[in-house]
Amino acid sequence: MALPQKPAVGSAEWWLERLYEELQERRKYADTMRCYYSGDHPLAQVADKAKDAFRRLLRQARSNYVGLVVDATAERIQIDGVRIGDTEIGDPEAWRIWQANNLDADSDLLITEAVKCSRSFVLVAPNPEDASTPIVTGEDITQAIVAYEPGSRKRRAAGLKAWTDDWTGELMATVYLPDAIYKFRAPKPTHGVIGKPKWQPREVDGEAWPAPNPLGVVPLVEIPNRPDLLGNAMSEIEDVLDIQDRINKTLIDRLMAQEFSAFRQRWMTGYEVPTDESGQPIEPFKAAVDRLWVIEDEGVQVGEFSATDLGPYLSAVESDVRDMAARTRTPSQYLLGVMVNISGDALKAAESGLVSKVLQRRRPFGEAFEEVVRLYLRAAGDERDLNALEIIWHNPEFRTEGELVDALMKMSTLGVPHEALWERWGASQTEIKQWRVQRNQAAERIVGGDIAALYGPKSPAPEAGSGDGV
Repeated sequence: MALPQKPAVGSAEWWLERLYEELQERRKYADTMRCYYSGDHPLAQVADKAKDAFRRLLRQARSNYVGLVVDATAERIQIDGVRIGDTEIGDPEAWRIWQANNLDADSDLLITEAVKCSRSFVLVAPNPEDASTPIVTGEDITQAIVAYEPGSRKRRAAGLKAWTDDWTGELMATVYLPDAIYKFRAPKPTHGVIGKPKWQPREVDGEAWPAPNPLGVVPLVEIPNRPDLLGNAMSEIEDVLDIQDRINKTLIDRLMAQEFSAFRQRWMTGYEVPTDESGQPIEPFKAAVDRLWVIEDEGVQVGEFSATDLGPYLSAVESDVRDMAARTRTPSQYLLGVMVNISGDALKAAESGLVSKVLQRRRPFGEAFEEVVRLYLRAAGDERDLNALEIIWHNPEFRTEGELVDALMKMSTLGVPHEALWERWGASQTEIKQWRVQRNQAAERIVGGDIAALYGPKSPAPEAGSGDGV
């Protein structure tokens, strides 16, 4: 039986209709951002009779700079581990569950989607086959949405995941509330018919829903990019789409000039063009490197029109690209591909804006991923205090190996622990754990008198009186 027309406020049916309608609007936004990111920019409008003639030029005129803006930002936001409390290294249990759910790779996808489309989502669920390893999945902005309690940007009131079944074509939906989980279905939409889906409760594996929510909170977490105090999020390229369109328009004009007026058009006056037997004009001259044009009539004049200068078009594109680089704080060499005799200090200064932006973007990302880790640790039965939980980020600043080693050596003289130095070096949490064990084992052997542990198995022990004793 179909759902009632006016469900009670706060009920699962009420949240389903409310969130599904909002999800449809977000899909339009996400589709626009994805088209621009992939280079499928909207073509300029032309007259119908000219559409076939210019369609090839219009497609060639699209140059995808906004895609570079997204990639340049997302590729520097990488998660290396999870730290709980005041420990020097990442938490092994939190990282085990993280890796068991392939979040090493999926976290990069989630961050890229958030940078591109303003949001992505993570869903946490208990694992019926292994209670110690909850299931964590990344969810797309076109299939997931979260609502917050009035006056709060953190307390989740409800969540919705809605999608189309690939096999049956039916609409599927799951509503997540703090106390229960509801599942619904709707018939496959009829082509050309616009209206709200006719949702009905559905059963899964013969079991009727709703089912109790074992986590006690909405298990769907939003990963926002550029959030504001009203809870809105923003794509990294939303405010530079006009610049991208401007670049494409300039490229269209350049291609038109290049196609029709970038060559020198010749003209001739006072010359009678010969004709054939049928009265059709005959081409009197053939242009080639080894040919000479000879005209016997002294009254004939020959000249040529100058070609269109393409320089202003190229300068206009470069100017717009620089505007985009300044607005998005993307190094201009990323977009223009020009980098000649740049010193290390100059290169570092050129990338300082991007590094600062990445550090700022990481803060809301970190809060969201910390909530994800808390949820799956709670689902796994972890009873520790998880308030002091911290995401370990990869250093977004690029340095040469020599610069990095020199900086780490100086930091070690200040008493910075080895684990912190290894982390800054870029070692993974697994590598840090292995190095820590190897270091401790070597220290134990040295204390026990194993000099080879200090000098290596192939190094001779120091001779007496050499001054190199331990």
